[in-house]
Amino acid sequence: MAPHSSPLRAHKAQLRAEVLARRDALSPQARAAGAQAAAETILKEIPELALAPLVGAFWPIRSEIDPRPLIEALFARGQRVALPKVTKQGLVFREWRAGEELVKGGFGLSEPRDDLPPLDPTALIVPLAAFDRAGQRIGYGAGYYDQAIERLSKNGPVLTIGIAFSVQEIPEVPAEPHDRPLDHMVTEQGQVPLRPAPLRQT
Repeated sequence: MAPHSSPLRAHKAQLRAEVLARRDALSPQARAAGAQAAAETILKEIPELALAPLVGAFWPIRSEIDPRPLIEALFARGQRVALPKVTKQGLVFREWRAGEELVKGGFGLSEPRDDLPPLDPTALIVPLAAFDRAGQRIGYGAGYYDQAIERLSKNGPVLTIGIAFSVQEIPEVPAEPHDRPLDHMVTEQGQVPLRPAPLRQT
């Protein structure tokens, strides 16, 4: 992977900080209602998610939109869910069942136990800091999800669904050639219509 240029990193960091400030300003009530609305949209409007036997999700931190209403709905229709653990080799997904205790990991994350076997989901619910209508995202700066999507895609197609609040949208993410756009982007306002990313000069 090509190293990030310092100006681009600085620009992404500035955008990340601005967007996360907007997200932090949302009330707890707005966050809870938004999480429920986004879950309902995903269940109704992305039918291909139902075909994934194992869905990679995440446990929310700070002011992230809460995917747990979606996780509960996935359990209710008989799907299995895996949560990520941050390791030196990248994200490792392990199955999580309702009610199982999670352990504290780095970055304030809650993660499945280390004694559970690693598994490869065929669909991912992806957290993010900012997004645009090309399906590009700004994460939290470590590149874990970009690497995970690349790794999982070697096994076959991986359905990627970004989930966020509408205040996290920006006009354009300064994407790099290795960045992979998400298949779907969903907020509390519904599914975001995504446009094809422009071809970049190499």
